[in-house]
Order: sequence, then C-alpha cells, then structure tokens
Amino acid sequence: MDLSALTIFRAVVRENGVTRAAAKLNRVQSNVTTRIRQLEETLGTDLFIRDGRRLVLTPAGETLLPYAERLLALAEEARHAVSENRPQGRLRLGTMESTAASRLPRVLATYHQRWPQVTLELATGVTRALIESVRTFEVDAAVMARPIEPDTLPAEQFEFVPVFEEELALVTPRGQHPATTARDAAGLTLVAFERGCAYRSYAMRWYEQQGIRPARVLELGSYHAIVACVAAGAGVAVAPRSVLELARLDGEVDLHPMGELGRVDTLLVWRKGHFSAALNAMRDLLVSGSS
Repeated sequence: MDLSALTIFRAVVRENGVTRAAAKLNRVQSNVTTRIRQLEETLGTDLFIRDGRRLVLTPAGETLLPYAERLLALAEEARHAVSENRPQGRLRLGTMESTAASRLPRVLATYHQRWPQVTLELATGVTRALIESVRTFEVDAAVMARPIEPDTLPAEQFEFVPVFEEELALVTPRGQHPATTARDAAGLTLVAFERGCAYRSYAMRWYEQQGIRPARVLELGSYHAIVACVAAGAGVAVAPRSVLELARLDGEVDLHPMGELGRVDTLLVWRKGHFSAALNAMRDLLVSGSS
C-alpha cells in the first residue's frame, strides 16, 4: 500500500463515488478506478461492491478505512515534524456557522497574513458532526461549543482548549412574549438547528430545568432564517448574542438572558497526538484573543 492509493480510497468513500472523488483529487475517473483496483489486488480482497449506481464498502473496506485515516494523518504529522516547525502545508478547520460568522473572520485574516504558506480549508457543521470530523481526521481541528454532556470528548481521543465564551439568549417575537424563564415560553415552538447542535442541547436543558418542553422543534439551517421565523411569530429560539448583534438581527426580536446555563465556552478541539505547527499557530491566535 502507498499513501497515494489510500488517499484515493478515502476520497472515493468520502465523496460517495469515483466521479466526485476524481473531481476532488483533480484526476481522471479511469485513473481513480485503476488505483482502487490495484489497491484491491495488493490486499487480495474487494473493497467496494456496486449497488446500482452506488459504491458500497465491503467488510474489508470498512476495516481498512480507519487504518487509512490514521496512516494519512500520521504522514501529514510527519511532514510537519520535519519542516523546521514552521507553519506550512494545509490546515483543515471545522467550525460552527455562528463562530465562522462572528469570531473567525479577523482570526483567519491575521493567520493568512502571518502564514501565507498555509492553505486554510474551512468546513461548517453542528457540534456533533464536527466532533466526528475530528475523530476521523477529516479536519485537523474544530472550533465548537463545549458539549453539554461532559463525556462527549473523551480524554483518550481528544484534546482541547477554551478560546472564548459565548452568551446565549432566548429569542422571542418583539413585544409578544416578555419571557424571562423557560416557563414563559412553554407551549411555543423552538426554532433551532438540527440535532447535534450544542446550542440546541443547551436550550433543551434549560427547558428541562423548568420541567417544561417546547411544543415542537422546527429545524432550520441558518440564523437569518431562524430569527425571521421568530420575528414572524413562529416560536422562540436560542442563539449567541454576538451573532445576532453582528448581523443586526437583534433589532427584529427581543432577547432575554438564560442565566448561568447561557454562558458557554467555545473550544478548539483536536485529535489527541495529532498536532502540527500550523495548528499550533492557529491555537495561539485564538487563545490570545485575536478574535
């Protein structure tokens, strides 16, 4: 096995097929197909089976995938280790949408000015998806809200450092629901991101502390859409004040404090033992408060 073959194998899995993997890797499809076939011959087993128009991993392919992820991550780490500890190469950073909008623009601009030889790749997602991306080495690190469950980031797999604190606010229609506790919002729809969003979990925990649950949850994919629905009277939401103020969305709704539960650390999380000069430079910027 060589690293190039493993890179192609991983791309086919992630992109769910040869065509998209070839485009991602800037290769022709026939080359990708040939390299996969050669890898299968080297291993003496099939890695994929075709199910209609889809490629599905065989049990052998499922077994190989985590090894491939670890080998490729280790190779990347080795490249950084022998490069005089100067940030260079590629840094894949995962982040929540709210963080990407309110906290990271200045950090990323400063980072690019200081280390132009590093290629930054940014991917957004909810907290649960970001944790999985770090675990599988799909990103080098992620900036995410501290999960509400303390065992979500086991010490044997992850390392992290707090980089700033967000204040969550209960968002209600202007003038209609002067809510100061979860009980005032009982029976209303909670407008939120999909399951796996840490802020949604904090909102649900806040409700639970009052012995109340929202009538239902309406899932949307952006804070602009969430606030628009709340402003129109569709329900209530929980969101970081920094995002609402930056996007000037706070003028359309009323904001209410959530107490101690509404103060949530944002963490920089990486896979234990998987560190680099490029990631260290990003950590230093975030911890120093350049956001």
